[in-house]
Amino acid sequence: MPRLSEVIAALDALWPPERAEEWDAVGTVCGDPDADVTRVLFAVDPVQEIADEAIALGADLIVTHHPLYLRGTTTVAASHFKGRVVHTLIKHDVALHVAHTNADTADPGVSDALAGALDLRVTGPLVPENGLGRICELDHPLTLREFAARAAQRLPATAQGIRVAGDLDATVRRVAVSGGSGDSLFDVVRASGVDAFLTADLRHHPVSEATQHSSVGLVDAAHWATEWPWCEQAAAQLDEISDRHGWGLRVHVSKTVTDPWSSHHTSGAPN
Repeated sequence: MPRLSEVIAALDALWPPERAEEWDAVGTVCGDPDADVTRVLFAVDPVQEIADEAIALGADLIVTHHPLYLRGTTTVAASHFKGRVVHTLIKHDVALHVAHTNADTADPGVSDALAGALDLRVTGPLVPENGLGRICELDHPLTLREFAARAAQRLPATAQGIRVAGDLDATVRRVAVSGGSGDSLFDVVRASGVDAFLTADLRHHPVSEATQHSSVGLVDAAHWATEWPWCEQAAAQLDEISDRHGWGLRVHVSKTVTDPWSSHHTSGAPN
């Protein structure tokens, strides 16, 4: 069986830490480099539910997409919820490793997994300079309504579901996708000539302005839902590495929904 340091070296080869944005916090949060690893759990969020799941599973390593301490900290006291996660992991000899923006821009990366979940054919990056996002083609044209319905059917269920801005009857042949928050990419999306853009965390004012600028349909899914497919892709990549090296790792993907929203009610009050 491999040591943690060997597994981390393999993960860093898939998602080089130097490709992460300067503001990001990627890499190993806790764990003994010399500890043996037999079982790995992939998840989007390093929250307590995932730590508890890893312990119940007997995992030695958790790999998450989102950082635990994105903005740094001065304490890991268990009186704070993030500190409690650290204490839980260390007590049970579970390591935590993060691949965030370095996984976003990898090839394959987060947006490739999102495209794959919707059966889209990737033709290239949305932002060639850093490899962020993907330009894709559908297997056959759909209306924006039908494309949104496909996203709702193929992505993990969340309280938010799928929101759409644009002409529901417009024809969609080419789409841009970007896992996670994507409304900072509106300019490059418009310039790409796509018919629709699937991403998450779209805000009122950027969407309002975007719909005035162009006819590109906007499909807004939950942040967690657009990034969860990466966990399956990443687990398959580590499985392949394990087989190649004869490590015998048992690799799992958490099905725990860590999207923070718990309920959705359509409003119907008169204006």
